[in-house]
Order: sequence, then C-alpha cells, then structure tokens
Amino acid sequence: MKKLIPLVLFISQFCFSQNVSQSLESATKKLLNSSAAYSANLSIYVADENGNFIYENNGNKGLSTASTQKIFTAAAALETLGKDFQYVTTAHYSGTISAGNLNGDFYITSTGDPTLGSWRYDGYKPENFKQKLIQSLKDKGITKIAGDLIIDDSYFDFQTIPGGWPWNDIGNYYGAGVWGVNWRENQFDMQMIGGEIKKLNIDLPKVNWVNDIKTGGSSDQSLIYTAPHSNVAYINGTLPSKSITVSGSTPNPPLSLGQEVTTWFNEAGIEFNGKVTSTSEQRIAGEKITFTPKNNILFEYKSPTLDKIIFWFMRKSVNFYGETLIKTLGKEKKNVGSFDAGISYLKDFWKAKGINSVMINFADGSGLSPQNYVSARAEVQSLLWSKKQPWFSEFFDGFPTQGNGMKMKSGTMKDTKSFAGYHTSKEGKKYVFAIIINNYQGGNISDALYQVLNVLK
Repeated sequence: MKKLIPLVLFISQFCFSQNVSQSLESATKKLLNSSAAYSANLSIYVADENGNFIYENNGNKGLSTASTQKIFTAAAALETLGKDFQYVTTAHYSGTISAGNLNGDFYITSTGDPTLGSWRYDGYKPENFKQKLIQSLKDKGITKIAGDLIIDDSYFDFQTIPGGWPWNDIGNYYGAGVWGVNWRENQFDMQMIGGEIKKLNIDLPKVNWVNDIKTGGSSDQSLIYTAPHSNVAYINGTLPSKSITVSGSTPNPPLSLGQEVTTWFNEAGIEFNGKVTSTSEQRIAGEKITFTPKNNILFEYKSPTLDKIIFWFMRKSVNFYGETLIKTLGKEKKNVGSFDAGISYLKDFWKAKGINSVMINFADGSGLSPQNYVSARAEVQSLLWSKKQPWFSEFFDGFPTQGNGMKMKSGTMKDTKSFAGYHTSKEGKKYVFAIIINNYQGGNISDALYQVLNVLK
C-alpha cells in the first residue's frame, strides 16, 4: 500500500499539470485568434519551481522583450558585483591650499554612480551630497578656489546612449543616457503652463529650447527631444493648459552638476570665478584633457548598496539604472566601460548558466531597444537559476504587483507587452513563467495577457 501512495501522488500531479497545460493552451489560442493579435507574434513558457515543463507556445522564439529584459541584467549584476557593491564619487584638487585659497582646480569624479543626486534614497538626496561636499571644503579651510571646476566623467567611454534606441525615446526621462558622472538620474523636470515653459528644476547649460507644444486634452501627450552634448532641445505634442510637469533626459549631466555646485559655493561663501567644464567637454573642444589627480582627495561619497539600487531598478523599471549596470559590468569584468563590453559579458554570463545563446540576442540592459530579441523560455531559465541564489529575496523584492494581482516584472513598448515572474496558485502550485507579445494592435494589451496568466492563479 505504501508503494502505491507515491504513484497516486505522481498521477495526481501529472493530471493537474495536464489540466493547467490544457487551460493555458485554450487561453493562448483564444488570444491568438483575436482580431488584435491577427499579425502578432507570441512566446510563452511555463514551468514549475523545479523547472519541470508545464506549457509553451513558441517558447524558443526571440521577440522584443521591453522591460522584462531587466531580469537578466539585475540577476547578473547581483551575482557578479555582489549585493553590497557600492559606487564611489570623490572630490580632489590640484595645486596647493594656502591661507584659505585653493590655488588650483577642483575636481569631481565618479565610478558612474547612477544614484548620485537621486530623490529615491533617504540620506542620499541632492542636499545630502551638497552638505558633505561643502563640509569637506570647510574642513580644509577653503574659502576661495582660484582655478576651474572640472567634472571628470572619463570612467566610462564617450558613448552615452545604446545603439538602437529610438529617437523619440531618448529625450524623455526614461531614455536618459549614462555618463561617468551622473546627476539626479540624468533627468530634469520642467513646469509647463498653457503650453509655455515656466521653469526647470535644474540648469541645462547652453541649451536652447524650441517649443511646438499645443494645448488640449487632459493628459500629457508631449515628447521631448534632446541628445547627448547637444545645445538644442525640442518639445512637441499636446499638453493640458493647466500647470503640468514633464520630464526629460538631461543632455549634459556633468555640466548640470557643475553648474549646481557653483551655486553651492556661492551659498557657502566660497569664492569661485573659474569656468565649469568636464573631460567630455574638453575632448569635444579638442583641448588637453585634465584628468583627476591621483592624490589630494577631499572626500569620498558612496552610493546605496546594489540591492537597494536593484529594488528601484525592478520596481520602477528605471532604464538608466540598467544601462549603468551594463557599463559597470563591462568595466569590472572586461576593463572597458562600454555598452558593447557589458552586453558581451551579459551574453557570456547567461550562456554559462545553460541558456542557448541564440535565445538571448541582447541589445541593451533595460529592454528599451526594439533590437532585443529574447525568448520566453530563456527568461524562465534565468528566473529558475536566480531562485536558487542567496540574493534571491533582494531580487524578487523588486518585482511589482500587476493589475491582475500577480507579482511579476512587466515590459511595455508600442504594441508590445511582456510579463515574467513567479506565482503560487491557490492550490499551492508554484510556477515560473514568461509571456511576450509583439505587434498586438488594438484593445487592452495587458488584459489580453492577463487572461492567459490568470490560469495560473
């Protein structure tokens, strides 16, 4: 009789899995037979928590993932860098200090901290960085800086935007690029009233605006166009006539930081009459590049730990964090702080975990590029591997709860939607799943995928 019990349990579990598989197949066919999915491509893969196959439909097909791409970047960063990894920003000076005068240049440099000046972290906000920076000058008795303020942003390479990002994305806040020195998540906020620009929360040095906004409607239907190092910014589309804030990507974060620092000098009574520049600006102008001195360090400022960064990366789907992590992986593992080096490492990382390399055709670290082609099966394989790691709780904590009540990472682009995550059904069955659809035209795309995923509830 005892021998029969495991057999009965096995048969029961098999029949249950068969029922779930059949229900998934029915729901998937219903989705694909809808008019909105007439020309759509779908990839879905479902396994149990042990990796046992439950269901797939084109599970190996590579599609544009949108932000579920972030699960690969987040897990690789946690494993490679460690959850306690911190970015470091430092201030240095050249020359000498005598009688309160700094007879030389003042430098700020960083290892690419994406949280520098962020509003998300208690104790790490812009005012916290300001207080520590100014205090470091006061501790040295500095009341005058005779030279220039140089933002050394040379830690990463010169390319700030991954190839393949759409032009109508990169000027908006979610399309911010990556510099060696970043500031306020490389985002600016602009108050608009009646279609007119009233004020910005930070200075955008040398930038001239072209405004083609029309007023109408009740929601933000505007697009901002800026480009790295450009002195032209363009906004078009429609906005309500009332006061509204729109957010864009800062075209030159090192210079914006430098300009803000000069106001801090003034407020603190520190005399400064030099110019503000960066190593990138020197390179553009064909000038001699003045890198940060190795010695004469004034202060060191560390970021929140990586697990805190990963939380916001996943919870709010911050593309800028993903691309910074890619460059960081490239710098740490290949000694090249570039997108190409980081993406190459990311592919090698997941290939080494057993994922077929043709199913992970990465183009960036965030999913914003439509040139990413990843399969649902690859996403499930990465989730299964991540579940076994000691940092899994920090990884999973960032997964948001979606509109159908399931905790899963989502991805959204025009006519594209994806979900990937973990779910325990009301019967206690634990599933790991991913679903991606491209070119779904019309209707509520999230609700369409919920109808399939709700089978797992």
